[in-house]
Amino acid sequence: MATLRIPALCLVVLVGASGSGKSTFGRKHFRPTEVMSSDFCRGLVSDEENDQAASKDAFEVLHFIAGKRLAAGRLTVIDATNVQPEARKELVALAREHDVLPVAIVLDPPERVYVERNEQRPDRQFGSKVIARQRSQLKRGLRSLKREGFRTVHVLDTVEEIDAVSIERTRLFNDLTDRTGPFDIVGDIHGCRAELEELLTRLGYAITRDDAGRAIDAVHPDRQAVFVGDLVDRGPDTPGVLRLVMGMVANGHAYCVPGNHEDKLLRALRGRTVTISHGLETTFEQLADEPAEFREAVATFIDGLISHYVFDRGRLVVSHAGLVERMHGRTSGRVRSFCLYGETTGETDEFGLPVRYPWANEYRGRAMVVYGHTPTPEPEWINNTICLDTGCVFGGALTALRYPERELVSVPAAEEYYAPAKPLHMASAPAREPDVLELTDVTGRRVIETATHGRLSIRAEQAGAALEVMSRFAIDPRFLLYLPPTMSPVATSPEPGLLEHPLQAFEAYRAQGVTELVCEEKHMGSRAVILLTLDDDVAEKRFGLAGRGAIHTRTGRSFFEGSLTDELLLRLRTVVAEAGIFDELDTAWLLLDAELLPWSAKAEDLLRNQYAAVAAAARTSLPAATAALESALASGLDVGDHLARLRRRTTNADRFTEAYRRYCWPTAGLDGVRLAPFQVLASEGTTYQDRPHVWHLGIADRLVAADPSLVTPTRRLFVDADNWEAGVGWWQEVTGAGGEGMVVKPAANLTRTAKGLAQPGLKVRGQEYLRLIYGPDYTEPANFARLRDRNLGHKRSLALREYALGLEALDRAARGEPLWRIHECVFAVLALESEPVDPRL
Repeated sequence: MATLRIPALCLVVLVGASGSGKSTFGRKHFRPTEVMSSDFCRGLVSDEENDQAASKDAFEVLHFIAGKRLAAGRLTVIDATNVQPEARKELVALAREHDVLPVAIVLDPPERVYVERNEQRPDRQFGSKVIARQRSQLKRGLRSLKREGFRTVHVLDTVEEIDAVSIERTRLFNDLTDRTGPFDIVGDIHGCRAELEELLTRLGYAITRDDAGRAIDAVHPDRQAVFVGDLVDRGPDTPGVLRLVMGMVANGHAYCVPGNHEDKLLRALRGRTVTISHGLETTFEQLADEPAEFREAVATFIDGLISHYVFDRGRLVVSHAGLVERMHGRTSGRVRSFCLYGETTGETDEFGLPVRYPWANEYRGRAMVVYGHTPTPEPEWINNTICLDTGCVFGGALTALRYPERELVSVPAAEEYYAPAKPLHMASAPAREPDVLELTDVTGRRVIETATHGRLSIRAEQAGAALEVMSRFAIDPRFLLYLPPTMSPVATSPEPGLLEHPLQAFEAYRAQGVTELVCEEKHMGSRAVILLTLDDDVAEKRFGLAGRGAIHTRTGRSFFEGSLTDELLLRLRTVVAEAGIFDELDTAWLLLDAELLPWSAKAEDLLRNQYAAVAAAARTSLPAATAALESALASGLDVGDHLARLRRRTTNADRFTEAYRRYCWPTAGLDGVRLAPFQVLASEGTTYQDRPHVWHLGIADRLVAADPSLVTPTRRLFVDADNWEAGVGWWQEVTGAGGEGMVVKPAANLTRTAKGLAQPGLKVRGQEYLRLIYGPDYTEPANFARLRDRNLGHKRSLALREYALGLEALDRAARGEPLWRIHECVFAVLALESEPVDPRL
């Protein structure tokens, strides 16, 4: 059985006359969604697949859909005759437009097969002349398919061969997404061998030398090196650099992408006409002293280098001159050119050098892009990209980035080996100010890549709603690192008289394979996010804003005015310091998730104008109405049912009053205010969603011990979803004593299952608390029956999306990414809050 190898991402063009078996071949070897059929597209536009008059419109539809698939990085198959060069030319152009390889699979069985097949199809009675003409066109074009631009051509010319063949999808050479590192990515070397050896040694590599003392390999016990190209030219020992890097790559200790200087050297070594300048003359002089076999090995090595690599499941891209997101993992001459030379504006500066297009300023991709090519005095992060060319050969330094740690390691150049055309201190590209936000960062439709939940879309109208709240009410975005997600309730309980019950939470997690759970008391307060600093200088130095930090609501508003906020933060700072948390986590700032109590501290107006007003109206009207009905009943009128219903409503109103009063107690300034922290969100360089909840609650307990008058504990119970009785009993105890309820969470915290990301928590609220949500009379039979019909699907989806965005914001903040990168995630959480979901869920 023959095997046809095709790239995992490519445009497959099936070529063959009518009756060659293309459609059958496509159905056999590709998914239905991957095959774009011209016949099917004719049917779409004309309701008749054989309507040749509709061909022009049909192919416009086909090319449009194919283009959308290729843009999304999906293999696409074109099922049409494609025997005419003009038809194939358009498809090759489509592949080039999206930087994928075009592959031709030609099906050309004997002519009798065509005739027999078309005779069996009543919709194909167009005679043998048409088939003969199509086959003639096919035969004439076979030899020119590669010249037309098809990278690979497979020809199958017997029925047996067509039936027996199999398709193997091969990864592109640049696809190293399964290699997760850790890596040490080294900037432009330009023949500076001594500095390279010193840098590798500092990074922990053991250098191997040959009998002549020349470095031929370097090995690290845990890491691999990645070189961004421009190994050659200008410096004192290009052969030494090549010998070391070639040995590391050959032995699997390093990867290397080509630079523009390697590209030029290869052309010169292959006898092509090139201008010997920009340091190439130095390389030629040095290589002249090397044996011919070494020069040939150099040429072979450079010729085999891949334009760029995509590592770590798409999180890291390494290319010599950088790479825009739409080209990541693609392969074409255009991609290779960008990787080698970048993109210029067509202008030259005062030094006669081309002006580089600042692609990094506009970069918004998920992948970190690491590159060199343009020397800068210091490596600088621009959005999620970094240039590591720090001009070693010009007297600067040789720099490496440790990934994923994002640590920079540099060694200074021993001397200036080559005078730069532009002074190194003037070489830094204009970069966007990291703490400057732009309106375009948050307006319009946005797509945000998250590490835990993939790509999430924010619609333009959602962004508009969030912009109103964020711009008018939210705290300074430099302190706004995170907004907590909405939380989904459990599925509706079948228990009589209950909307929610813990059993549904245990069953939901057990269905996902999550059995180790924690039940946490749901505090009767308001969600609070606390940014806390070690001292008053930290906020200015780390966040660029004077202050001690912030305490804000789940919509980004400050809980208190400035002086009260500072007083509370100072008191909490002392608590955290006394508990040893700053020292233990080795950080100068912390982000905590907490509840601030009482509810009335934040929502006094809401309680007075909504809840208290309802209770007051009930206390005023219901007794009078009850007295009137009792009088009517005594006089012999049949009002018993009305009176019973009114008495139930009076009882409901009393319970409603008792419920909201539990959330209120007097406060004066900070007197009476309590905090219940339950999770450490982030600190410098670290996030904590992978720490189990027992660790987080242990931190909270230490804070309670340090100041029990300010910090209140979060009661909890660890349960197994298969043995849930204790959890149900504890919930009944909590709610029976007037508590709000509990939140059931995976004990491990962030949890991925076979079905995807698990809900971070499911809230199970008590019957009396729900009276505040649904109204005093929600337990009345007619109301209760209606309320049991709750659709939770949208709420659960929203909770997961907001959770993923929050985690992404935390990761970016901990890594010290630019403010706009953090803020787009925080803003997106608020934007999703405008989705039309029942607010009572």
